[in-house]
Amino acid sequence: MNIVICGAGEVGRHAAEVLGNGADNITIIDKEYSKLVALEQTMDVRILHGNAAHVDLLREAGCANADLFLAATHIDEINLLSASLAKAVGAKQVIARVHHSAFFERKDFDYGKQLGIDHLVCPEFTTAAAIAQTLRTPGALAVERVAMDQVEVRRLPVVKGAKAVGSPLMALNLPEATRIASIERGGAVFLPDGHTRMDEGDVVTLLGDTAVFEKAARLFDPEAAKRKHVVILGSTGMGVWLCRALRGRGFSIRLVADNQERAEELASKLDWVTVLYADAADASIFEEERFGDADAFVALSEEDERNILAAARAKTMGVSEAIAVLQRSTYLHLIEHVGIDHAFSPRVTAVGQIKQLLDQSPIKHLASLGQGVAEVFELKVPANAPAKVIGCPLHQINFPSKTMIGAIGRGATAHVPGASSELQPGDTVVIIGPGPRGGTTEKNLAKLFGISR
Repeated sequence: MNIVICGAGEVGRHAAEVLGNGADNITIIDKEYSKLVALEQTMDVRILHGNAAHVDLLREAGCANADLFLAATHIDEINLLSASLAKAVGAKQVIARVHHSAFFERKDFDYGKQLGIDHLVCPEFTTAAAIAQTLRTPGALAVERVAMDQVEVRRLPVVKGAKAVGSPLMALNLPEATRIASIERGGAVFLPDGHTRMDEGDVVTLLGDTAVFEKAARLFDPEAAKRKHVVILGSTGMGVWLCRALRGRGFSIRLVADNQERAEELASKLDWVTVLYADAADASIFEEERFGDADAFVALSEEDERNILAAARAKTMGVSEAIAVLQRSTYLHLIEHVGIDHAFSPRVTAVGQIKQLLDQSPIKHLASLGQGVAEVFELKVPANAPAKVIGCPLHQINFPSKTMIGAIGRGATAHVPGASSELQPGDTVVIIGPGPRGGTTEKNLAKLFGISR
């Protein structure tokens, strides 16, 4: 595999490290010669000094025969232009990193499509999505990613007095677009069926469309809809995306901006968020605003040191969960020593997303639930899928025992299907079922859907 990377910064360097194991040749282009020299001394890569927006340099880099071109500089316009040119020169697959929402969100104009770019990745957006998911339910990101954040996944306790206690699942009248993926009881995890009764103290993993999720959650925990208080330090694009990701998900949000003009701008745009104009470096603001009473504190300013100090201070004041975003890997080892619960690195999340985009496997294993009791797979329904799958109600498809479709992605939408839902060619589906002994394996799914492996 021949790879050309434009940009020797954090993302470009980390991509070279991660993708290097499967590559025959890696060429890195950058305008800063000192960065290239540092890379050449520590990695087996070819370096080229210059501007990747110049076609002659792209040809010299070998883009005509490149399997992958990754544009990962800190300038969106350079990334978009160089990726488009690399595609025109002959690169098989091109990926461009962007920061600004105008390029990434595709509301009125799809820059990637118009410029011939295969994929756009935004580390800030991906990191915000990962943080939001961690605040909701750690471990369920794999499902929510495929479901384009239109499906929620959460672990919920079955509390005393809840309607679910003593009731079999078939009698619960769960909303149509919800599913129980697993049940934890007495330290063990198992997959339920319609006859499974809920006990007080059980923990269920619930999947559901966002519009009906809270209604279903209250069957197991009447307090499930209780709002959690989150403080976000940083008025960056990542902070805005995090506010949007948490909207309508049972969170009360306060966002701290240290620039008055930016604070006023965000207050007008994010009407569901309380925006504070304050200098978080001033310890008194933590006392005045009672940040220690929050359920979670997220520090995602542009300064790593500031994020570490703020998250650590919030934790010592009593906040339940402290999260820091770090641009540089050199600080990651400090996190566990200062009591911060989680650290997120945009470069790591970006490269993880790039690896997923490069994975062309027809069936992908996304995650395990309950230490392997259940497995989560993703597959795309092929055009030549058999009639027993296409246009057939889900309840009539001969899935392995206790296997279910957790989500269906179709075009720009996704949902949790009902028993009468039908699959169409091109659908992306999330399948949850028991491990190899239970019959939900990649081999069995490939046979059912007519997928060549």
